[in-house]
Amino acid sequence: MKLVAIASYLEGEGKLSQLWSNNEEEMPTESHGQYISAIYRHMQIAISAELAPYRIGSGQYIFLMAIAFGQPITQKALSEKLLIDKTTTAKAISKLEVEGYVRREVDTSDNRYQLLFLTEAGHEVVPKVQEALARVKNKTRRGIPDEEYDRMLSLLKIVLHNLTDQEQGGSE
Repeated sequence: MKLVAIASYLEGEGKLSQLWSNNEEEMPTESHGQYISAIYRHMQIAISAELAPYRIGSGQYIFLMAIAFGQPITQKALSEKLLIDKTTTAKAISKLEVEGYVRREVDTSDNRYQLLFLTEAGHEVVPKVQEALARVKNKTRRGIPDEEYDRMLSLLKIVLHNLTDQEQGGSE
C-alpha cells in the first residue's frame, strides 16, 4: 500500500523528497536514490507478475539469464559477475534448480567447483523471460527518447561505479 501512496503522491503536485523531510520548514532536497529505490520496487512488482506463469521470481531471472548467456559458469563467478553476494546467489540457483531450469555438474578441471548449465526446460523458458522483460522495459521507456534513455543509463553506471569504487577502497 505504501507504493500506491508514493505513486499517488508523485502523480500530484508533490515531490518524492517531501516524503522524507522530517521538518515542514526544512527545504526538502531531491535524491536520485529515492527514485532509484521506487523504480526498483515497481519494476520488481511488474517483473514478478510477468514471470509468475513460469514460477520464476524477480530475484531469480537475472541468474537464469546470466547462466543462459555465460554457461558454463561457476556459482562464484556468477556472484562476481552480477555483483550479488554468494548466499543470495545460492538461494536463487537452488530455486531455479528445483523448478527444473538449471543443473549443476562437477567441474572436471577442479572438483571443488560445480558448473551451472541450463536444462532443456531452461533453454525453452529463456525466450519467454526475454519477452516478459522486454515488455517491462518498454513500459519504463514510454515517453523517453532514445538519446535521453542512453544518457540516463550512462549516468546510472557512473553512480554505480562511484559506489562500488568506494566499497573497494577507492577514493577521489
